[in-house]
Amino acid sequence: MFPWQKQKTAAVQKRKERKISRNLKSNVAYIEEQFSYGINFDFVSQEIVSPASRYHLFFYSTTIDTQQLSDHIISPLLEAKKDIPISRILTVPSLASIESMNGAEKGLTAGSVIIFKEGSPEAFEANIQDFKHRSIEKADNERTVKGPKDSLTESLTTNISMIRKKMPSKDLIAESIEVGVRPADPVTLVYVRDLVNNDVLENIKKRIQSITVDNIRNVEVLEQFLEERPRSLFPTMLYTERPDNAANYVSEGFIAIMMDNSSSCLIAPITIWGFFHSPEDIYLRWAFGNFSRLIRAVAYLITLFVSATYVAITNYHVQLVPIDLLLAVASSRERVPLPITYEVLLMELAFELIREAGVRIPSPLGPTIGIVGALILGQAAVEANIVSPIVVILVALSGLSSFTAANYSINHTLRISRFIFILAASLMGALSLLGAIIIWLAYAVSLNSFGVPYFSPATPHTKSSDDTYFRKLLKNIKWRPVFLKPKDVDKK
Repeated sequence: MFPWQKQKTAAVQKRKERKISRNLKSNVAYIEEQFSYGINFDFVSQEIVSPASRYHLFFYSTTIDTQQLSDHIISPLLEAKKDIPISRILTVPSLASIESMNGAEKGLTAGSVIIFKEGSPEAFEANIQDFKHRSIEKADNERTVKGPKDSLTESLTTNISMIRKKMPSKDLIAESIEVGVRPADPVTLVYVRDLVNNDVLENIKKRIQSITVDNIRNVEVLEQFLEERPRSLFPTMLYTERPDNAANYVSEGFIAIMMDNSSSCLIAPITIWGFFHSPEDIYLRWAFGNFSRLIRAVAYLITLFVSATYVAITNYHVQLVPIDLLLAVASSRERVPLPITYEVLLMELAFELIREAGVRIPSPLGPTIGIVGALILGQAAVEANIVSPIVVILVALSGLSSFTAANYSINHTLRISRFIFILAASLMGALSLLGAIIIWLAYAVSLNSFGVPYFSPATPHTKSSDDTYFRKLLKNIKWRPVFLKPKDVDKK
């Protein structure tokens, strides 16, 4: 351990060991110094003198319910005529005793009111938080036509309440673990205690507890610290903003990872099939849900391989193309000066630019500018003989197919992999393209998500609900995913 790390650990330990003094002035001076009283405009230090004793309150005015503060804390303290414990005076629903300054600091940073009393070696934390957050709205990234429309918000308590509403069970556990130092932020693990695999649960806990950074504010950052291979193209945790999707996974034995300030949660462990299944599949009838999956599967193949296949065939395997189609392709490229590989890469990059611009442009203008920009850019490029019309069609088809991705995380994997396959196809045609596909699949199969093989239950083959490729009738689904090794695999 480096010297500065020892000093940091010693300083943290020292803060934990400081006890609350019986001297009220000493406690007040310490808290005011730690929280920069007088500089923080919303940090309040308020003295209350009653006929029985002297009290002192600390709180952030921007994080509490001022009505509850007045009715349930200040008024009862002012009216107290006997020197009795604070717990017998206040009528706050959530009131906890604190014996150290570290506990008082955590309570203040969490948005609670801390109450000190003259001559008392303990303080009290009144939880009357009133953090402002978005109201529950529709999901933006995981839209659905049939099924619940609500999405998670930036409030952890609201998110947990939505999941508990969908899973009203005494076995649903929301366990909190702290991560970071300045300050330590809570990470909540949501799971069903009589289903979850304890080995997987302990694995996730150990990874969270082993994180040594100052702070982690949300699950988007936490995901990058928890991943076993952070440089991998393939995500090993599912990112979802839908409470019904999270509840469905938790009911199967998975674990939901949640934090305050995040409008989404992480599902772990996860397999690659989870990224191709849409939350809407379960709400559609058997034929409709499987038809949607088939369309998505075709779209994934198109977005990955259509441009690369065109490059491979036109550069190295023209004998595979019917003569009429070959003449049509040749005539469309008669005045194009660029090689086919550069032509395809140019249009793919242009499409990615339009996609990124559409995301950043204000929402009322985004779709319009994106469509108009693509039409104008494609038409101008063809008229200027920079690219051929068939390349514009293929790139547009490839880009449009990428939008069918059921999860935002896998969307980037598909887009980056498409460029890898195009470059591979430009080297030796179908031979190098096939080699790149084999390496890509071999790498994906080698991945694990918290000890669970990435391609389970396909390989290694295990018993499951047979929902890997196409789902069965709901009444015929009898098993939970056995690759998770849940405590109860039988759904009936």
